[in-house]
Amino acid sequence: MRGVIFDIKEFAQHDGDGVRTTVFFKGCPLRCIWCHNPEGLSPEPELYVGTNGCTGCGLCRKPCDHPDCVYGRCLHICPQGLLRVSGKEYEARTLAEKVKKSADFLSENGGVTLSGGEPLMQWEFALELIRELKSLHIAIETSGYADADVFRKVISECDLVMMDLKLADREEHKKYTGVYNDKILANLEILKSSGKDFLLRTPLIPGITDTDENLAAIARLADGAPVELLPYNNLAPAKYPSVGREYTKLIVESESRIKSADGLPGNFSFR
Repeated sequence: MRGVIFDIKEFAQHDGDGVRTTVFFKGCPLRCIWCHNPEGLSPEPELYVGTNGCTGCGLCRKPCDHPDCVYGRCLHICPQGLLRVSGKEYEARTLAEKVKKSADFLSENGGVTLSGGEPLMQWEFALELIRELKSLHIAIETSGYADADVFRKVISECDLVMMDLKLADREEHKKYTGVYNDKILANLEILKSSGKDFLLRTPLIPGITDTDENLAAIARLADGAPVELLPYNNLAPAKYPSVGREYTKLIVESESRIKSADGLPGNFSFR
């Protein structure tokens, strides 16, 4: 089974317990307007052009005969090294062997986290990878947007599930993420009754997710389960031109009014 991965981050400290290796799956069914990983949206490998430091020399646009330069640009000639392909195909076993080079450290200090993008878009590959890594603690970061049978199969093999709860209101969810949250809320109920260790997460997007109404509704949905509030990454817009995307400027460009979990429900924590 082959899958597409756009990054492997070692020594990650915010993707589960301890220090972890985080594997970023390419492809996501949501289109959150605040997405901070635009290179993870498309399921296919794509050209990533760094914009910071480009001199406009034009060398990358000259014809070349490198077999991997299939995106209309030469990947090898940029003096600043700004061109690369975001997304690489792996066999599950090959990827597992790469990750397990740090197995001794990970087994003692943390584990492996599947993130994205959305790992459930490549659920069969994710399952095979999890089974290849079964000796390690496995966490998954997911939007929860998947068919119920897929969700059950994958979380049953994980040790920790970190699931997003972005917006409780169905229409607001559609407006800002591109999809209704029906599947997400159904899978939330599956998760709460699964017996799995889990953490719910809400990104604090100014004027959108950090409202009193939304946080109160999320507290009701969580029903006492732990919720981690994540600060908004205001550096995200700079990455969009690198993959030929335009950042949707619908967000109130200011810091979230929520600075800590003080005054919020007791099950809320703040990163």
